[in-house]
Amino acid sequence: MSALIRLSNLTVAYERHPAVHHVSGSFAEGSLTAIAGPNGAGKSTLLKAIVGELRPAEGSIDRGTLMRNDFGYLPQAADIVRRFPISVADTVMLGAWKNAGAFGQFSRKDAERAREALDLVGLSGFERRHIGSLSAGQFQRVLFARLLLQDARVILLDEPFTAIDQRTTRDLLDIVLRWSREGRTVIAVLHDFEQVRAYFPETLLIARELVGWGRTQDVMSATNLIRARAMAERWDMEADECSADDVESEGGLVKREPAE
Repeated sequence: MSALIRLSNLTVAYERHPAVHHVSGSFAEGSLTAIAGPNGAGKSTLLKAIVGELRPAEGSIDRGTLMRNDFGYLPQAADIVRRFPISVADTVMLGAWKNAGAFGQFSRKDAERAREALDLVGLSGFERRHIGSLSAGQFQRVLFARLLLQDARVILLDEPFTAIDQRTTRDLLDIVLRWSREGRTVIAVLHDFEQVRAYFPETLLIARELVGWGRTQDVMSATNLIRARAMAERWDMEADECSADDVESEGGLVKREPAE
């Protein structure tokens, strides 16, 4: 499979402090990849950079011919406000926004696709329900239905199965596998290593820095997981802004001093 998204020496920083440090590699077109690592490892930051929400501090992200409309992005549930007075049907229809006319009108075909998506995620008959009345699992089903309607080439999921029940998790994993069979590129941040091993053939293991990237059975080794945990524990959140000349130390990052 050819590379669809390529990361070259990518560093992403918050207020000049590195959150993801010099990561290089590529996602193949049609691949199904988990981004895994300890808490605070920079997983969500990396995903936001890939979708374009964060700009690189150093290095680059080559998205080739992909346009913004080619990405479907589902952020963490904590980042989504559910107080807005909108129905389930209208929320799902937002996935077809690129088909809306000059006055924001959707076609009958889009409305039918929205009903089919809700049926696929097990929420047929919920169209008029307010999203604020839904359980966490039901709301996540709605968001997956919206992604189905969006019909994106690349789907980015940030902790999509957190705080939802096992049945909902199984149903949504089935949709992820369906996307993969359709040849879409799926990248998901996951904290459950058993899910990673069971469903995702490729894994990017990160602890601010890249630990491993490749076949899951090779990357998710005991040695790599121990290394990732150790790297995350010794990272200094107050480290200086990094550069290509930075080196790793036991406390985080230090600058190389110029030769005298």
